[in-house]
Amino acid sequence: MQNRITELFKIEFPIIQGGMVWTSGWRLASAVSNAGGLGVIGSGSMYPEVLREHIQKCKRATQKPFAVNVPMLYPDIDKLMNIIIEEEVKIVFTSAGNPKTWTSFLKEKGITVVHVVSSLKFALKAEEAGVDAIVAEGFEAGGHNGRDETTTLVLIPAVREHITIPLIAAGGISTGTAMLAAMVLGADGVQVGSRFVASKEASNHINFKEVVVNAKEGDTQLTLKELAPVRLIKNKFYQEVQKAYAEGATTEELKILLGRGRAKKGMFLGDLEDGELEIGQVSALIHDIKPAGEIIKDIMNEFYKRKVELSSL
Repeated sequence: MQNRITELFKIEFPIIQGGMVWTSGWRLASAVSNAGGLGVIGSGSMYPEVLREHIQKCKRATQKPFAVNVPMLYPDIDKLMNIIIEEEVKIVFTSAGNPKTWTSFLKEKGITVVHVVSSLKFALKAEEAGVDAIVAEGFEAGGHNGRDETTTLVLIPAVREHITIPLIAAGGISTGTAMLAAMVLGADGVQVGSRFVASKEASNHINFKEVVVNAKEGDTQLTLKELAPVRLIKNKFYQEVQKAYAEGATTEELKILLGRGRAKKGMFLGDLEDGELEIGQVSALIHDIKPAGEIIKDIMNEFYKRKVELSSL
């Protein structure tokens, strides 16, 4: 399958794996790349030298392109960027910040730059900053999200109408049917996050994976907008957040409640009660834990099947 995304990244299928904290290490990234998608190492939960180790191991595990996702809220981001340059990473996804900060620097080094946004406003700013492509992520997505709660169904055509560079849809996409729908709406490719949480190669804890495959509709909620909007499984920690809101907690009190290491506790260490469990609404459609290569194959087989079915309408 050839289009602007496969040509930009030199991959077989226009499927990008989300660079998720405590989940997207070298094993997952290399498995996705080897299966024809674009694997992404999520640096947001890594110390700089840990990122270097993951990049080096990913290089040994695949000869195909892979990327690194860098949240711009990362405190030592300059160290991450220097490692990315030293290790000759060819593709970087930036998120949670102003794309102007690093885009020119990275492009001067010959790196393809993609920025993740949750609104048309920030998509236009990213295109103006000179990025090569945009990921537009709808309200359904897991992890950090947009405050405006714009759904993927609305966000993708709105962004497509106003930008000319390649567009990647994210948020609520875990199947070939959803991929086809996103591309009909104007996307050139899709970013899949939550489905790869429930993969054999994902580095998150098995407890978290099992919670995801057992999740039902309504088991997640977008919250903590005062800090950074995040969609959470409704566990004990989530209920504590809701109680804090009911009692009129200030932003500072919410920060104290969140504390440090809450996401690691939940997703990486498997504490299902007191940990932060970030996942998208699409978890309700995920029913098994599979190798990443099988997930890619399933998505593409369903994509082609639905495409044929729709052609008869």
